[in-house]
Amino acid sequence: MQAEPFLCQENSLLNNQITHLLEQALAAVQNAENTEELHAVEVACLGRNKGLNELRREVGALPKEERPAFGQNINEAVQILTAALKAKQTELAQKELNAALTREQIDVTLPGIPMPAGRLHPLTATACQIKQILGGMGYEFVDGPELEEYRYNFEALNYPPDHPAMDEQNSFFVTDTRLLRTQTTALQGRIMEQRKPPFRIATTGRCFRYEAVDATHHHTFHQIDVFMVEENISMAHLKGTLGVFARELFGQDTRVRFRPDFFPFVEPGVDYSISWTMPDGRVRWLEIGGAGLIHPNILRSYGISTERYSGFAFGLGVERIHMLRTGVSDLRLYLDNHPRFLEQFA
Repeated sequence: MQAEPFLCQENSLLNNQITHLLEQALAAVQNAENTEELHAVEVACLGRNKGLNELRREVGALPKEERPAFGQNINEAVQILTAALKAKQTELAQKELNAALTREQIDVTLPGIPMPAGRLHPLTATACQIKQILGGMGYEFVDGPELEEYRYNFEALNYPPDHPAMDEQNSFFVTDTRLLRTQTTALQGRIMEQRKPPFRIATTGRCFRYEAVDATHHHTFHQIDVFMVEENISMAHLKGTLGVFARELFGQDTRVRFRPDFFPFVEPGVDYSISWTMPDGRVRWLEIGGAGLIHPNILRSYGISTERYSGFAFGLGVERIHMLRTGVSDLRLYLDNHPRFLEQFA
Protein backbone atom coordinates (compact mmCIF):
# COMPACT_ATOMS: atom_id res chain seq x y z
CA MET A 1 0.00 0.00 0.00
CA GLN A 2 1.53 3.27 -1.14
CA ALA A 3 1.29 6.50 0.81
CA GLU A 4 -1.20 8.92 -0.75
CA PRO A 5 0.07 12.34 -1.84
CA PHE A 6 -0.44 15.09 0.70
CA LEU A 7 -2.46 18.18 -0.10
CA CYS A 8 0.07 20.52 1.40
CA GLN A 9 3.60 20.51 0.06
CA GLU A 10 5.30 23.22 2.13
CA ASN A 11 8.54 22.30 3.81
CA SER A 12 9.26 19.37 1.54
CA LEU A 13 11.98 17.97 3.82
CA LEU A 14 9.59 17.32 6.68
CA ASN A 15 6.88 16.16 4.31
CA ASN A 16 9.30 13.67 2.79
CA GLN A 17 10.07 12.40 6.29
CA ILE A 18 6.36 11.90 6.95
CA THR A 19 5.99 10.06 3.65
CA HIS A 20 9.00 7.87 4.40
CA LEU A 21 7.71 6.95 7.89
CA LEU A 22 4.27 6.21 6.53
CA GLU A 23 5.62 3.94 3.79
CA GLN A 24 7.72 2.03 6.33
CA ALA A 25 4.73 1.68 8.66
CA LEU A 26 2.41 0.47 5.87
CA ALA A 27 5.02 -2.10 4.83
CA ALA A 28 5.34 -3.31 8.43
CA VAL A 29 1.55 -3.61 8.65
CA GLN A 30 1.40 -5.77 5.54
CA ASN A 31 4.27 -7.98 6.77
CA ALA A 32 2.71 -8.62 10.18
CA GLU A 33 1.88 -12.32 10.48
CA ASN A 34 -0.28 -12.21 13.61
CA THR A 35 -2.16 -9.77 15.79
CA GLU A 36 0.68 -9.63 18.29
CA GLU A 37 3.13 -8.41 15.65
CA LEU A 38 0.51 -5.97 14.35
CA HIS A 39 0.07 -4.51 17.81
CA ALA A 40 3.84 -3.99 18.05
CA VAL A 41 3.75 -2.06 14.73
CA GLU A 42 0.91 0.12 16.01
CA VAL A 43 2.78 0.97 19.21
CA ALA A 44 6.00 1.76 17.31
CA CYS A 45 4.34 3.97 14.70
CA LEU A 46 1.43 5.55 16.56
CA GLY A 47 2.50 5.32 20.18
CA ARG A 48 2.88 8.40 22.28
CA ASN A 49 5.94 10.34 21.08
CA LYS A 50 6.79 7.54 18.65
CA GLY A 51 6.82 7.24 14.85
CA LEU A 52 4.52 9.75 13.21
CA ASN A 53 3.54 11.30 16.53
CA GLU A 54 7.18 12.03 17.24
CA LEU A 55 7.24 14.41 14.27
CA ARG A 56 4.61 16.57 15.96
CA ARG A 57 7.46 17.95 18.09
CA GLU A 58 8.85 19.60 14.95
CA VAL A 59 5.83 21.88 14.55
CA GLY A 60 7.24 24.40 17.02
CA ALA A 61 10.33 24.92 14.86
CA LEU A 62 8.30 25.81 11.75
CA PRO A 63 7.16 29.27 10.70
CA LYS A 64 3.63 30.02 11.76
CA GLU A 65 2.26 29.96 8.24
CA GLU A 66 3.58 26.41 7.65
CA ARG A 67 2.36 24.85 10.89
CA PRO A 68 -1.28 24.16 9.82
CA ALA A 69 -0.21 22.43 6.63
CA PHE A 70 2.39 20.32 8.46
CA GLY A 71 -0.13 19.30 11.12
CA GLN A 72 -2.64 18.42 8.40
CA ASN A 73 -0.09 16.18 6.68
CA ILE A 74 0.66 14.30 9.88
CA ASN A 75 -3.06 13.86 10.60
CA GLU A 76 -3.68 12.48 7.12
CA ALA A 77 -0.76 10.07 7.50
CA VAL A 78 -2.12 8.89 10.86
CA GLN A 79 -5.57 8.35 9.33
CA ILE A 80 -4.12 6.31 6.46
CA LEU A 81 -2.07 4.16 8.84
CA THR A 82 -4.99 3.70 11.25
CA ALA A 83 -7.22 2.47 8.42
CA ALA A 84 -4.52 0.05 7.27
CA LEU A 85 -4.07 -1.25 10.81
CA LYS A 86 -7.81 -1.77 11.21
CA ALA A 87 -8.12 -3.69 7.95
CA LYS A 88 -5.10 -5.86 8.77
CA GLN A 89 -6.41 -6.47 12.29
CA THR A 90 -9.69 -7.80 10.88
CA GLU A 91 -7.84 -10.03 8.42
CA LEU A 92 -5.43 -11.48 11.00
CA ALA A 93 -8.10 -11.94 13.67
CA GLN A 94 -10.23 -13.98 11.27
CA LYS A 95 -7.19 -16.00 10.23
CA GLU A 96 -6.30 -16.78 13.86
CA LEU A 97 -9.91 -17.67 14.65
CA ASN A 98 -10.06 -20.12 11.75
CA ALA A 99 -6.77 -21.68 12.86
CA ALA A 100 -8.06 -22.06 16.42
CA LEU A 101 -11.30 -23.64 15.23
CA THR A 102 -9.36 -26.09 13.08
CA ARG A 103 -6.97 -26.89 15.91
CA GLU A 104 -9.69 -27.32 18.53
CA GLN A 105 -12.34 -29.06 16.47
CA ILE A 106 -13.92 -32.14 18.01
CA ASP A 107 -14.63 -35.38 16.22
CA VAL A 108 -18.13 -36.10 17.50
CA THR A 109 -17.89 -39.67 16.21
CA LEU A 110 -15.21 -40.53 18.80
CA PRO A 111 -16.27 -41.89 22.19
CA GLY A 112 -16.35 -39.26 24.93
CA ILE A 113 -13.95 -39.06 27.84
CA PRO A 114 -15.76 -40.43 30.90
CA MET A 115 -15.91 -38.04 33.83
CA PRO A 116 -15.14 -39.52 37.25
CA ALA A 117 -18.40 -39.90 39.16
CA GLY A 118 -18.73 -38.33 42.57
CA ARG A 119 -19.99 -40.41 45.45
CA LEU A 120 -21.13 -39.91 49.00
CA HIS A 121 -18.72 -40.41 51.87
CA PRO A 122 -19.59 -43.70 53.60
CA LEU A 123 -20.61 -41.86 56.76
CA THR A 124 -22.84 -39.50 54.79
CA ALA A 125 -24.42 -42.43 52.94
CA THR A 126 -25.03 -44.27 56.24
CA ALA A 127 -26.57 -41.17 57.84
CA CYS A 128 -28.85 -40.71 54.82
CA GLN A 129 -30.11 -44.28 55.12
CA ILE A 130 -30.74 -43.80 58.85
CA LYS A 131 -32.67 -40.60 58.13
CA GLN A 132 -34.78 -42.41 55.59
CA ILE A 133 -35.66 -45.16 58.07
CA LEU A 134 -36.44 -42.84 60.97
CA GLY A 135 -38.29 -40.42 58.72
CA GLY A 136 -40.52 -43.30 57.65
CA MET A 137 -41.26 -43.94 61.34
CA GLY A 138 -42.51 -40.38 61.82
CA TYR A 139 -39.42 -38.71 63.28
CA GLU A 140 -38.59 -35.11 62.44
CA PHE A 141 -34.91 -34.33 61.95
CA VAL A 142 -33.69 -31.17 63.66
CA ASP A 143 -30.13 -29.78 63.64
CA GLY A 144 -28.38 -28.52 66.75
CA PRO A 145 -25.24 -26.36 67.09
CA GLU A 146 -21.82 -27.96 67.35
CA LEU A 147 -20.65 -25.16 69.65
CA GLU A 148 -23.03 -25.87 72.48
CA GLU A 149 -23.91 -24.22 75.76
CA TYR A 150 -22.82 -25.98 78.91
CA ARG A 151 -26.36 -26.12 80.29
CA TYR A 152 -27.76 -27.98 77.28
CA ASN A 153 -24.82 -30.36 77.01
CA PHE A 154 -24.78 -31.30 80.73
CA GLU A 155 -27.14 -29.57 83.14
CA ALA A 156 -30.28 -30.07 81.06
CA LEU A 157 -29.43 -33.78 80.77
CA ASN A 158 -29.40 -34.42 84.53
CA TYR A 159 -25.63 -34.72 84.85
CA PRO A 160 -24.46 -34.43 88.48
CA PRO A 161 -21.94 -31.62 89.12
CA ASP A 162 -19.10 -34.07 89.75
CA HIS A 163 -19.64 -36.20 86.64
CA PRO A 164 -16.25 -36.88 84.97
CA ALA A 165 -17.56 -35.90 81.52
CA MET A 166 -17.89 -32.32 82.76
CA ASP A 167 -14.20 -32.08 83.57
CA GLU A 168 -12.25 -29.77 81.30
CA GLN A 169 -9.77 -32.59 80.73
CA ASN A 170 -12.49 -34.68 79.03
CA SER A 171 -14.25 -32.03 76.90
CA PHE A 172 -13.23 -29.21 74.58
CA PHE A 173 -14.29 -26.04 76.42
CA VAL A 174 -14.12 -22.82 74.39
CA THR A 175 -15.27 -20.54 77.23
CA ASP A 176 -16.52 -21.19 80.74
CA THR A 177 -20.05 -21.67 79.40
CA ARG A 178 -19.49 -23.03 75.90
CA LEU A 179 -17.89 -26.19 74.59
CA LEU A 180 -17.85 -28.39 71.51
CA ARG A 181 -20.80 -30.68 72.11
CA THR A 182 -19.89 -34.10 73.42
CA GLN A 183 -23.18 -35.65 72.31
CA THR A 184 -26.10 -34.87 70.01
CA THR A 185 -28.38 -35.57 73.00
CA ALA A 186 -27.79 -31.89 73.85
CA LEU A 187 -30.62 -31.09 71.45
CA GLN A 188 -33.20 -32.44 73.93
CA GLY A 189 -33.21 -29.35 76.12
CA ARG A 190 -33.52 -27.00 73.17
CA ILE A 191 -36.56 -28.88 71.86
CA MET A 192 -38.30 -29.25 75.22
CA GLU A 193 -38.07 -25.56 76.05
CA GLN A 194 -39.66 -24.66 72.70
CA ARG A 195 -42.26 -27.40 72.14
CA LYS A 196 -44.94 -29.22 74.06
CA PRO A 197 -45.55 -32.96 73.74
CA PRO A 198 -46.20 -35.00 71.77
CA PHE A 199 -43.11 -34.87 69.57
CA ARG A 200 -40.75 -37.26 67.84
CA ILE A 201 -37.31 -35.83 67.14
CA ALA A 202 -34.11 -37.16 65.60
CA THR A 203 -30.80 -35.45 64.96
CA THR A 204 -27.43 -36.32 63.52
CA GLY A 205 -24.08 -34.55 63.53
CA ARG A 206 -20.51 -34.34 64.71
CA CYS A 207 -19.51 -34.64 68.34
CA PHE A 208 -16.19 -33.96 70.03
CA ARG A 209 -14.43 -35.46 73.04
CA TYR A 210 -10.93 -35.22 74.41
CA GLU A 211 -9.78 -38.73 73.49
CA ALA A 212 -6.50 -40.42 72.74
CA VAL A 213 -6.92 -41.29 69.06
CA ASP A 214 -6.58 -44.97 68.23
CA ALA A 215 -8.39 -47.64 66.19
CA THR A 216 -11.54 -47.40 68.34
CA HIS A 217 -11.45 -43.81 69.65
CA HIS A 218 -11.35 -40.40 68.00
CA HIS A 219 -11.70 -36.79 69.09
CA THR A 220 -14.34 -36.28 66.37
CA PHE A 221 -17.16 -38.70 65.62
CA HIS A 222 -20.76 -38.75 64.38
CA GLN A 223 -23.89 -39.59 66.34
CA ILE A 224 -27.56 -40.23 65.70
CA ASP A 225 -29.83 -39.27 68.58
CA VAL A 226 -33.55 -40.08 68.73
CA PHE A 227 -36.15 -39.18 71.35
CA MET A 228 -39.91 -38.95 71.68
CA VAL A 229 -42.33 -37.79 74.35
CA GLU A 230 -45.95 -38.87 74.30
CA GLU A 231 -48.54 -40.31 76.66
CA ASN A 232 -47.94 -43.75 78.20
CA ILE A 233 -44.56 -44.43 76.57
CA SER A 234 -42.80 -47.49 78.04
CA MET A 235 -39.73 -49.62 77.52
CA ALA A 236 -41.84 -51.85 75.26
CA HIS A 237 -42.24 -48.94 72.82
CA LEU A 238 -38.50 -48.35 72.95
CA LYS A 239 -37.63 -51.96 72.21
CA GLY A 240 -40.23 -52.17 69.45
CA THR A 241 -38.87 -49.02 67.82
CA LEU A 242 -35.29 -50.26 68.04
CA GLY A 243 -36.36 -53.64 66.67
CA VAL A 244 -37.89 -52.06 63.56
CA PHE A 245 -34.91 -49.75 63.19
CA ALA A 246 -32.36 -52.58 63.50
CA ARG A 247 -34.18 -54.83 61.04
CA GLU A 248 -34.39 -52.08 58.43
CA LEU A 249 -30.70 -51.31 58.88
CA PHE A 250 -29.13 -54.73 59.37
CA GLY A 251 -31.62 -57.22 57.92
CA GLN A 252 -34.99 -58.73 58.76
CA ASP A 253 -33.52 -61.54 60.91
CA THR A 254 -31.88 -59.07 63.32
CA ARG A 255 -32.90 -59.21 66.99
CA VAL A 256 -32.39 -56.61 69.73
CA ARG A 257 -31.19 -57.30 73.28
CA PHE A 258 -31.35 -54.95 76.28
CA ARG A 259 -28.96 -55.04 79.24
CA PRO A 260 -29.12 -52.65 82.22
CA ASP A 261 -26.78 -49.67 82.03
CA PHE A 262 -26.53 -46.16 83.46
CA PHE A 263 -26.81 -42.84 81.68
CA PRO A 264 -27.66 -39.63 83.59
CA PHE A 265 -30.43 -38.64 81.20
CA VAL A 266 -32.45 -41.89 81.19
CA GLU A 267 -34.09 -44.03 83.89
CA PRO A 268 -34.06 -46.96 83.51
CA GLY A 269 -31.11 -47.10 81.13
CA VAL A 270 -29.92 -49.92 78.92
CA ASP A 271 -27.29 -50.69 76.36
CA TYR A 272 -28.78 -52.39 73.35
CA SER A 273 -27.14 -54.96 71.14
CA ILE A 274 -28.08 -56.63 67.88
CA SER A 275 -27.69 -60.23 66.84
CA TRP A 276 -24.94 -60.63 64.29
CA THR A 277 -24.11 -63.72 62.26
CA MET A 278 -20.38 -64.29 61.92
CA PRO A 279 -18.75 -65.71 58.76
CA ASP A 280 -18.45 -69.12 60.50
CA GLY A 281 -22.21 -69.17 61.18
CA ARG A 282 -22.06 -68.32 64.89
CA VAL A 283 -24.37 -65.59 66.18
CA ARG A 284 -22.88 -62.86 68.38
CA TRP A 285 -24.41 -59.93 70.22
CA LEU A 286 -22.86 -56.63 69.21
CA GLU A 287 -23.48 -53.51 71.29
CA ILE A 288 -24.35 -50.49 69.15
CA GLY A 289 -25.64 -47.82 71.56
CA GLY A 290 -27.37 -46.70 74.73
CA ALA A 291 -31.05 -46.07 75.40
CA GLY A 292 -33.71 -45.73 78.06
CA LEU A 293 -36.74 -43.78 79.24
CA ILE A 294 -36.12 -40.05 79.50
CA HIS A 295 -35.37 -39.22 83.13
CA PRO A 296 -38.38 -37.65 84.91
CA ASN A 297 -36.10 -34.87 86.23
CA ILE A 298 -35.55 -33.68 82.67
CA LEU A 299 -39.24 -33.65 81.84
CA ARG A 300 -40.14 -31.82 85.03
CA SER A 301 -37.44 -29.20 84.52
CA TYR A 302 -39.22 -28.13 81.32
CA GLY A 303 -42.70 -28.18 82.81
CA ILE A 304 -43.75 -31.48 81.23
CA SER A 305 -46.09 -33.46 83.47
CA THR A 306 -44.58 -36.83 84.32
CA GLU A 307 -48.03 -38.03 85.37
CA ARG A 308 -49.26 -37.66 81.82
CA TYR A 309 -46.19 -37.90 79.62
CA SER A 310 -43.14 -40.10 79.35
CA GLY A 311 -40.62 -40.65 76.65
CA PHE A 312 -37.63 -42.63 75.47
CA ALA A 313 -34.30 -41.79 73.88
CA PHE A 314 -31.58 -43.73 72.18
CA GLY A 315 -28.32 -42.87 70.44
CA LEU A 316 -25.71 -44.61 68.37
CA GLY A 317 -22.56 -43.86 66.43
CA VAL A 318 -22.70 -43.58 62.66
CA GLU A 319 -19.16 -44.93 62.38
CA ARG A 320 -20.10 -47.89 64.55
CA ILE A 321 -22.96 -48.83 62.25
CA HIS A 322 -20.83 -48.67 59.13
CA MET A 323 -18.04 -50.64 60.79
CA LEU A 324 -20.46 -53.41 61.73
CA ARG A 325 -21.90 -53.61 58.24
CA THR A 326 -18.61 -53.54 56.32
CA GLY A 327 -15.97 -54.97 58.64
CA VAL A 328 -13.89 -51.78 58.88
CA SER A 329 -11.68 -52.16 61.94
CA ASP A 330 -10.06 -48.73 62.30
CA LEU A 331 -12.14 -45.66 63.17
CA ARG A 332 -9.41 -43.29 61.97
CA LEU A 333 -9.91 -44.28 58.33
CA TYR A 334 -13.19 -42.34 58.12
CA LEU A 335 -11.58 -38.96 58.73
CA ASP A 336 -8.32 -39.69 56.88
CA ASN A 337 -10.36 -39.61 53.63
CA HIS A 338 -7.84 -41.64 51.67
CA PRO A 339 -9.16 -42.42 48.15
CA ARG A 340 -8.17 -46.08 48.38
CA PHE A 341 -10.39 -46.44 51.44
CA LEU A 342 -13.34 -44.43 50.12
CA GLU A 343 -13.39 -46.12 46.70
CA GLN A 344 -14.26 -49.43 48.35
CA PHE A 345 -17.74 -48.10 49.14
CA ALA A 346 -18.69 -46.68 45.74
